Amino acid sequence: MFILKRVGCVGSIMVPQCTSLFVGNFSACHCLSSPKRHSPYSLVDSERYSSLVKAVMSSKVSSQTPENLQEEDEHIYGPVVKAQKPSSGPEVRVPKNLHPFLNCEETVETEEAESGPPVRILLNRGKYRSPVPSVTRILQQTLSREQIFYLERWKRKMIAQLGEEGFKEYSQNLFRQGKLFHSAVEDSMISDATSMDKESSEKAEYQPDVQGYMESISHVLADVSAVRATESTVQHAELNYLGIVDCVARYRGVLCLIDWKTSEKPKPFLSNTFDNPIQVAAYAGALNSDGNYKYQVENGLIVVAYKDGSPAHAHQLSSELMLKYWTTWLLRLENFTEQSTSQASSSFVEKR
Repeated sequence: MFILKRVGCVGSIMVPQCTSLFVGNFSACHCLSSPKRHSPYSLVDSERYSSLVKAVMSSKVSSQTPENLQEEDEHIYGPVVKAQKPSSGPEVRVPKNLHPFLNCEETVETEEAESGPPVRILLNRGKYRSPVPSVTRILQQTLSREQIFYLERWKRKMIAQLGEEGFKEYSQNLFRQGKLFHSAVEDSMISDATSMDKESSEKAEYQPDVQGYMESISHVLADVSAVRATESTVQHAELNYLGIVDCVARYRGVLCLIDWKTSEKPKPFLSNTFDNPIQVAAYAGALNSDGNYKYQVENGLIVVAYKDGSPAHAHQLSSELMLKYWTTWLLRLENFTEQSTSQASSSFVEKR
């Protein structure tokens, strides 16, 4: 209930009158009745502050220049050391002698020339064998430190499991199985090239040690045709190295240098084959420069067979990849030549 007073006028006498009004839900705000707060900035002497700012700006900033600031910073903090530009990556090494991969003077033979038995040029392994180093030897003597580390680690692990004699026997068995496998593949290639009935050659029986390997590559052999060479020696006279090519044939219509490999572990990717692509490129480069072969090979194929008969992995090397690995091979060949020259010089000094 709120009471309002109203003053009424009766004649010349003022008479107060009361009127009652009902006000609901009315509340008074405390802040309305609190005293007004004063801002602390209201006490600042603005004229004095303005004069101070003008004095600092006119005396300090205007007298400074970029050169003065740099001299002052060098005096306090020392000279500025400029950071080097980040390198884009490791320096790519280029062979000193970038020998061509293909022999441009050689012409590719026609389809008719692919008929007939495969060529096989034997390597002289006797007393008067060639002193020219092989691709395998060059690659073994130019392994990287990382490759040597893992190879030695694997060897120590196997010796710990099998013992010295057991590891020696294990290595001999691997070599023997690999040799038997290559012989079986070569026989299969020759029989396919000379036999009119291919189905009969596919049913040939193999020794137990290679039966699984041959079953493993059966799906690859089905796509191989027009065999040109098997287990044949190639030599690069200009670069002074040689090797034995496993096979040259058409794989799915493309002429390839084929390398047959065996493995106890799956190798589904090309990177799992380590230096094998470099080896294939080295063989192909030698074949392309060898006068005994009247054709050029630009593509490669690495076939990894498994003893348990599981499907082999076939890794194709396009002409672009072959050129890449050919460059790597030239670098390895340079390293080998430098090592041989250094060893020969050391030996000559010791003899003196």
